[in-house]
Amino acid sequence: MVENVKKALHVGISVKNMEKSLDWYKKNLGFELISDDYAPPLKARICFVGKDGFELELFQYDEPKDIPEDRKMPNTDLQTVGTKHVAFLTDDMKALKEGFVANNVDIAHEVTMGTDAVMFVRDPDGVLIEFIQK
Repeated sequence: MVENVKKALHVGISVKNMEKSLDWYKKNLGFELISDDYAPPLKARICFVGKDGFELELFQYDEPKDIPEDRKMPNTDLQTVGTKHVAFLTDDMKALKEGFVANNVDIAHEVTMGTDAVMFVRDPDGVLIEFIQK
């Protein structure tokens, strides 16, 4: 076992419109802006948002490419090799869903896995975000 890997720091998500994405992640998931910079070597704006010690790194490239359609569907996306999604725990899926519906969040999929309630939503660019109530 490698002992010098300490903890997960963040998950990176490419976005098409930073302002729209910042608003969405703040409004729907309660994230707050930590930093906002431009990385000339990448030709990308990079913002970190955080909540409860967890961070998302949002990238907006000068010339972004749209997410492929098959990556917008949970079951199809899971069959595609690569990083899939970020998942969050909730203690009240019903209330969470009601908030998403009120905010016109795109709910992609809902299922019960054993005794766990699972819901996938799409961010403004179609990136899948998972929520689990155990």
